[in-house]
Amino acid sequence: MPIEQKKIDSSDLLDLTTYSKERKAIRKEVVAMKKNRRVELGPHSTFYFENFFTMKAQIQEMLYIEKGGDEQLRDELEAYNPLIPNGSELVATFMFEIDNPLTRKKVLSSLGNVENKTYIKVNGNKIFAVPENDVDRTDNSGKTSSVHFLHFKFEDHHVKDFKDMDCTVEIGTDHEHYPHISVLTNEVKAALIKDFD
Repeated sequence: MPIEQKKIDSSDLLDLTTYSKERKAIRKEVVAMKKNRRVELGPHSTFYFENFFTMKAQIQEMLYIEKGGDEQLRDELEAYNPLIPNGSELVATFMFEIDNPLTRKKVLSSLGNVENKTYIKVNGNKIFAVPENDVDRTDNSGKTSSVHFLHFKFEDHHVKDFKDMDCTVEIGTDHEHYPHISVLTNEVKAALIKDFD
């Protein structure tokens, strides 16, 4: 997909009536595509790698649920278009998923600024995340948010190495209270490689 087509506009979206009729099939397709765009990290967190199609599906679903019209459409496009990779980056929603509220508060309170210590390691080189600049994700008490939007900006040689299926790619954090690493499977790499085209 050419760079200039990496933004969603209203012409990319189905009207609500059509979406309502096709919603079940579309959601099934999106779930299947997301399968290899997901990486668990440690006991509490998961990366969901975004692209044009995941963001389009998110916008479409938000419009379907909330039915907010043109004003909502503008807000959704403004919120989600920045999360579409630009051809030289990977973009992920990094979520801490902890059901127990007491455990969640304790864990998140110990992980201040985790978003600044998160990386993808390609051929021994760490590419640290650049958080989306919408709001500060760590509050004054040091408690982090359960959801982070992260950009991993690659240089050309990182992309070349990432595309080599023999090259090990890891994702992790250097945070002292969450020092976890996961290795990307070849299936995940194959799905994410398309974000660089």
